[in-house]
Amino acid sequence: MDLEGWNHGNPIKKESWRTVLTLAYQSLGVVYGDLSTSPLYVYKSTFAEDIQHSESNEEIFGVLSFVFWTLTLIPLLKYVFIVLRADDNGEGGTFALYSLLCRHARVSTLPNCQLADEELSEYKKDGDKTPCSSLKSTLEKHRVLQRLLLVLALIGTCMVIGDGVLTPAISVFSAVSGLELSMSKEHHQYVEVPVACIILVFLFALQHYGTHRLGFLFAPIVIAWLVCISAIGVYNIIHWNPSVYKALSPYYMYKFLKKTQRGGWMSLGGILLCITGSEAMFADLGHFSQLSIKIAFTFVVYPSLILAYMGQAAYLSKHHIIESDYHIGFYVSVPEIIRWPVLALAVLAAVVGSQAIITGTFSIIKQCSALGCFPRVKIVHTSSTIHGQIYIPEINWTLMMLCLAVTIGFRNTKHISNAAGLAVITVMLVTSCLMSLVIVLCWRRNIFLALCFIFFFGSIEALYFSASLIKFLDGAWVPIALSLIFLVIMYVWHYGTLKKYEFDVQNKVSINWLLSLGPNLGIVRVRGIGLIHTELVSGIPAMFSHFVTNLPAFHQILIFLCIKSVPVPHVRPEERFLVGRIGPKGYRIYRCIARYGYRDVHKDDVEFEKDLIFSIAEFIRSEQPDCNIEGDERMTVVGTSSTTAEGVKLCEGDDESSSETEESFELREIMSPEKPRKRVKFLVPESPEIGVGAREELQELMEGREAGLAFIMGHCYVRAKSGSSLIKRVVINLGYDFLRRNSRGPTYALGVPHASTLEVGMIYNV
Repeated sequence: MDLEGWNHGNPIKKESWRTVLTLAYQSLGVVYGDLSTSPLYVYKSTFAEDIQHSESNEEIFGVLSFVFWTLTLIPLLKYVFIVLRADDNGEGGTFALYSLLCRHARVSTLPNCQLADEELSEYKKDGDKTPCSSLKSTLEKHRVLQRLLLVLALIGTCMVIGDGVLTPAISVFSAVSGLELSMSKEHHQYVEVPVACIILVFLFALQHYGTHRLGFLFAPIVIAWLVCISAIGVYNIIHWNPSVYKALSPYYMYKFLKKTQRGGWMSLGGILLCITGSEAMFADLGHFSQLSIKIAFTFVVYPSLILAYMGQAAYLSKHHIIESDYHIGFYVSVPEIIRWPVLALAVLAAVVGSQAIITGTFSIIKQCSALGCFPRVKIVHTSSTIHGQIYIPEINWTLMMLCLAVTIGFRNTKHISNAAGLAVITVMLVTSCLMSLVIVLCWRRNIFLALCFIFFFGSIEALYFSASLIKFLDGAWVPIALSLIFLVIMYVWHYGTLKKYEFDVQNKVSINWLLSLGPNLGIVRVRGIGLIHTELVSGIPAMFSHFVTNLPAFHQILIFLCIKSVPVPHVRPEERFLVGRIGPKGYRIYRCIARYGYRDVHKDDVEFEKDLIFSIAEFIRSEQPDCNIEGDERMTVVGTSSTTAEGVKLCEGDDESSSETEESFELREIMSPEKPRKRVKFLVPESPEIGVGAREELQELMEGREAGLAFIMGHCYVRAKSGSSLIKRVVINLGYDFLRRNSRGPTYALGVPHASTLEVGMIYNV
């Protein structure tokens, strides 16, 4: 089942209860693996150093009360009832909130935005009849605020990447910590780390196979784990302390803080781990639906976790052993007779939870790359049916090395939990800040409501954030260091890309220069199609004039191709292309803009080339006969070849039959001698609206396609212009240049034959 695309076409489609329950079942394995394994390490991390378990039980009951109300207020109230409603056409996550704000307040930093993008189906905005608020106008006027908003979104993204390093480490390490109860303390520390590292290496090594082959096992594993911990919890409550439910009262939080004071405040860094993985409910929204995620959490995950934590507290309230910190761990409350099966199940659940965060890290880096905030990386689609399943080799091995370094370097859950806690709570703080802006700008609610939201939830999260930050030297520095590194990479790449585009805009050639060359452009026109890649959506790139000046011949058909990202999750295939003409018809020069959302999958080069030629042919057919623009071009929306029921049709194969009402233009595709040639036809309906000129132009397009395509791409060398500040010279000449040389080329360019590629070198002094 295509989990990512099931609601893509119609996100508000009414689902049947069977569909909702099926998605809820599947979400347990994808969304809640991380959250469901938190009982493995919450109590152990909380009692690691700052507080001690005493005979009065005020500490353990106070921690249970904090866990209960934290789970109730943050995942249940904040995410299930509020944040999940802030979806971007069915998509969720930090970039979904940022995308919503970009469309409603025009704060997007994407350089080549057009008014035509606002006509996209998924770009539609609600409540636009309401007058613009002062907050909106303030954001639109001040570039500094727009940059701060981008940095805020990038900080949340960087912390998610940091979570992708820390979550597998703490989940797997905590799962194998059950070995400590079956051997002496002197021996288990030499067993835990190697076993955890072996599991982590195995986990990351399996990523390139994709999760679709074993994904059907994820939900049963998580369900079995939830049933297991809830059953153990019920047993411990009944057997050890049935009155533990009284600790759910907020009064026990007050007693806890009153007794422990500063130590209790610092222990909040361990308590907040009970909500690790909550952000996945929103981040993975595009794979499922709001209702399915709400049902799965409210009726399955939430009660199971509460029972598990209550059961551990009930057991610990009757066992006050303080000889070693591992007696506070999860496995000590598990009956000895089932301890080994529970250990095996815990390892499987930890692997499933880690898998979810690793896949989520791949997904968010793909989104950043699509929006120009991360260097281009190789993206491998591991499933032909579920296009959300991706694998990024460079990121995968980087995460593995960092994860192993954290595991081997710290060798205990105390420091790893301090690091993971800061990463988790920072992402939630960023979500709260962006959500408060969404309430005002997108939902058009009163600013007082947004202030209440940020004050209530922000205060809770700020309390946990301060408790985590105070442990900077005890492991919390790790997510800060990782986030700082990734933030510098993202911002340097974004800044360099923006400056490069500004140089293109400032140095683009006017259409009047093109018109002054005459119909032959002052040079010989040769057979074939020249496909020129450019980032510009208007005007002639300086690369073209540079090329014409140095080369005395050019192709009979020129297509200026711009592949751009728009701040929506998906662009419908019928709205994929914007096609226009540059100069008079006799010049045979076209502009084609291919638009993709930040979660769209780019087609392979053969399919894309087919859709590109089709879009030009359909534009020629549908163009008005008397349209012969000699100024700025006029753009037309054209879909892909598979979405157009009427008009030009592209037929492939050996079948030479065609309808009597259609005229057939045929060409033979140039193929290698080993492969049979494939016939390609344009089937054009017989219509008096299609003039002789249009048919001649279509014939030339087919002849040019038969002669072959040549890909002309710029090979730029970006340098800071003379007089620039030292910081700018370092960022551009060293940082951006290093990233550009070590990043991948454009996706479509990877499949282009080298014999058909021309590179035009240019120096960009930005």
